[in-house]
Amino acid sequence: MTGNTNLHLLTEDVEDEMSFLNFAEALLQDLLEERKREKENPSAAYSAGANGWQNADLDGFLEAAIAWAKDHPKFTDKTNPWQKFAIFLHAGKFYE
Repeated sequence: MTGNTNLHLLTEDVEDEMSFLNFAEALLQDLLEERKREKENPSAAYSAGANGWQNADLDGFLEAAIAWAKDHPKFTDKTNPWQKFAIFLHAGKFYE
């Protein structure tokens, strides 16, 4: 399991295109693993999934990422665009 903590640490390591792609791949693997775990043992309704996903469909994911970015003005302080986008994507996983 990648886990939310490890994904957070990976966002801190994003410096360039390659490290961003590594993060994006880890995020995808985390989602795929959650879907597998949820098939085997579903989480309670209205709770996060087995790996902490609150927004596993595209519209919910993007809505959450956009809302998180708007609610966190310090997000715009990041100067590395690769890292900013990784943080944005990560927020789509958990923000409600």
